[in-house]
Amino acid sequence: MVHTVIGVRQFNLALKFLLELVALAAFGLWGGSAADGAAAALLAIGLPVLVAVMWGTLAAPRARRRLRLTLRAPFELGVFALAALALWGAGSAAPAAAFAVIAVVNAVLLTAFDQWEA
Repeated sequence: MVHTVIGVRQFNLALKFLLELVALAAFGLWGGSAADGAAAALLAIGLPVLVAVMWGTLAAPRARRRLRLTLRAPFELGVFALAALALWGAGSAAPAAAFAVIAVVNAVLLTAFDQWEA
């Protein structure tokens, strides 16, 4: 039983990282679909870069200016909510819904396993 709990805890942290990567892809997908030509390319590249820089500065475990948990958790969940909206806005309603549900389950498990500081 202990090995199962450890496995679920490790899986949950890996899932959070995967959600972060999918969020970046979602912003790129939306950016590419929200405009045409050079603007689409700029948004498809620029939005994920902007979000990655913000995440790395404010939420990453080794960030020098990492937000305290009471601000970081809403920031992270906000990024995931915006990523779900980006998927929906890009015409991917089912993936958007799946992403949102998985992000909520991940947040519940982060809380249950006291993993927000990881």
